[in-house]
Amino acid sequence: MTNTLGGKPHVLILGGGSVGMTTASELRKTLGAEVAITVVDPRPYMTYAPFLPEVGAGSIEPRNVLAPLRKILTGAKVVTGSVSAIRSAEHTVVVDTEEGEQLEISYDYLVVGLGAVPRLLPIPGLAENAIGFKQVEEATAVRDRILANLAEAATTKDPKLRKRLLTFTFIGGGFAGGEAVSEAEDMVRDALRYYPDLHASDIRFVLVDGAPFIFPELTEDQRAYVLNQLRERGIEVKLETFLNSAENGVIKTSDGDEFETDLLVWNAGVKPNPVLFDEETSDLPIVTERGPLMGKVQVLPDLRVNGEDGPFDDVFAAGDCAAVPDLASGEGKFCPPNAQHAVRQAKRLADNIARSVQGRPLVDYYHKNLGVFATLGMYKGVGRLMLGEKELDIRGLPAWAMARSYHLYAMPTIGRKVSVAAGWVGNLVSRRDIIGIPQAETPRAAFELAASSGKKK
Repeated sequence: MTNTLGGKPHVLILGGGSVGMTTASELRKTLGAEVAITVVDPRPYMTYAPFLPEVGAGSIEPRNVLAPLRKILTGAKVVTGSVSAIRSAEHTVVVDTEEGEQLEISYDYLVVGLGAVPRLLPIPGLAENAIGFKQVEEATAVRDRILANLAEAATTKDPKLRKRLLTFTFIGGGFAGGEAVSEAEDMVRDALRYYPDLHASDIRFVLVDGAPFIFPELTEDQRAYVLNQLRERGIEVKLETFLNSAENGVIKTSDGDEFETDLLVWNAGVKPNPVLFDEETSDLPIVTERGPLMGKVQVLPDLRVNGEDGPFDDVFAAGDCAAVPDLASGEGKFCPPNAQHAVRQAKRLADNIARSVQGRPLVDYYHKNLGVFATLGMYKGVGRLMLGEKELDIRGLPAWAMARSYHLYAMPTIGRKVSVAAGWVGNLVSRRDIIGIPQAETPRAAFELAASSGKKK
């Protein structure tokens, strides 16, 4: 079908993250004004997620990890709203806007890049007390809470409150959780120089994971190295341990430990956007078998969605919400959910849509992993670099520098790259800021207090 947008093929992109933004940008470069592009996302910006641990540690200003969609995707229409229904049989998607309006948007080509959301478990107190670490608002809140707690703990005379304020708990030891706790501990260690009433022994960081190891993407030797590094820094790492309860901020773990915490950060896995695995909201085929792929859209190597009756020639999917075959790793393997694959899948996807529009054959997605790197705080890192058939094990300062360099390169827009780099230089000169602003969550509180005081007079 051809939509009404000037007779041009209409490409509707669901999600403005790495997949959505890159696809739209590449399509604009390849086809120019030959296609109409619409991008739908609840936020008007793309968050560069690999930088969130540094946002949570005060090394990068929050706005500098955001890429404004309308500024980058010139010529494309950006709709700020949430997808509530996908009706591929009707070539239509239903979107709920911020203003409460419901839109029905038709398309000629559909790109599903809805990403993933935190996978929560029915643990008592978890939903009420924890915070995630997938959005810039969450990383900023974690930073503000930790820094504000240091200031409060330095002034309170209540030892029980002090202990609770200085206990920070992170659940999940994958890259996101491991980097988050490492960077946060490094920030606190750096900030303690300004708190003569506090000592490193007063601080308690706890990392809990149900697996027998952390940082699963690394080699066994590298995982042992990271574990030793964290424990040497005083971070308690509880492996093969599960969170049983978090009611009222009291943490109970499966190893019998029980303690109070004022910050609980949940990084224990993700799942595809819920709109995809509800038959009432989506008619796209998904993986139904239990496992890490459950709920993901089924796709062919050329990134077309694949159903029981064959591929959907006008529907493509990539990124965290899609089960993309990893041809470089062998039969039966699927691409891991990381930014490295998401961006490259998006480029292949955009090219395949252009090929479809022009009547050319599609090309399968193939990418051999270049390696993985993780930062563990200032000047500390670990990673492995693939050079042909060789694999280099890199640790310490070189790994930290390579991780930062790669992510700076991958960060969208020259302006954001410059801002991030300038912030790093500023931190070297004057050290990280130690001011937490938890009141940012309630910006009218001071005004309301003044108003109520005025009424009493």
